[in-house]
Formats: sequence, structure tokens, C-alpha cells
Amino acid sequence: MHFSETRLQGTYLVDIERQEDSRGFFARSWCRREFEARGLSVLSAQSSVSYTKVKGTLRGLHYQAPPAAEVKLVRCTRGAIYDVVVDLRRDSPTYRCWLGIEMKASQHRMLYVPEGLAHGFQTLEDDVEVTYQMSEFYTPEAERGVRYNDPAFGIQWPLEVELISEKDLRWPAYVG
Repeated sequence: MHFSETRLQGTYLVDIERQEDSRGFFARSWCRREFEARGLSVLSAQSSVSYTKVKGTLRGLHYQAPPAAEVKLVRCTRGAIYDVVVDLRRDSPTYRCWLGIEMKASQHRMLYVPEGLAHGFQTLEDDVEVTYQMSEFYTPEAERGVRYNDPAFGIQWPLEVELISEKDLRWPAYVG
């Protein structure tokens, strides 16, 4: 696996290393040793999947508050998304900065999201599937979020928002 640190401290793009032959390829999409060697979480608590029907749908921006703060490893397994993370760690040099990355199922690329970052995505196609590995169990009382269009961050989404949940529309303005 190949790890590339992004401009947001502790956030990595993780690319598989394909072993190709006439049948196709084989690659590891997770290796505890490789994550541990970089001091990254082993992501062992939970895996989830989301399926989204409509292009332009926005999910997020979500995170869990301590003590249930979670690390995520996100991968688009069908279709394409614009994946966004926002740094909410007050002691981080990239505090309140955001990063947007187009991720396609055909790339087999993953995004490692450390604790303290809000995460969300917008679908770029119909019928999109995204998988997640998380370091902590989902804890409803720790669930938090920030608005996708909060002027505190100025996120530039690639498409008009066609569909978003009521809950995601009700997140308060960020006052961090």
C-alpha cells in the first residue's frame, strides 16, 4: 500500500499496490502492520456501507465527539464521489481548513480521516456506494456535524445539492 499525506495534518490518501496478471489484479486494501508502522489507528471497531441513489446527493459533514471520536478509512466502491474533510482540531496547524478529493470506484483509493475531522461527500453519479472502516463504535450521543455550506469553511462543492437529509440541514453554524 502507498500512503500520501495530504495538506491536512494526519490525513492520508491510501492507494493499493496491484499485483496484476491475465486474470486482473490482487491487492491488499488493509494491513494492520502498515498502518501501525505510520502510527495510524488500526480501525478495528466497525465497518459500514452507504448506498446513494441520486447524483448530487450530499451526506455530511459528520464526526463523533470524544470519548467516542473515531478514525475513518473511506473508499468509494461504486460510482464516484467528491469526498470532503474539515479539520476541527483547535491545536492543528490546519484548523478550519478543508480538503476535497474526487474518488472513483475504479481507482480503489482510500482516504484516512483522523479523529477531529468532520467528513462528508457528494455523489458525482447515480447509484454510488461508499464503504467505511471505523476505529470506534457508532455512539448516537457522540454524533456531531457541521453544515455543508457553513461560511466558516467555504467548501466548494462541485454540483448543486440535489438531496440532503433534514438532519444534515439542521447542523448549527460552526463557532469553534
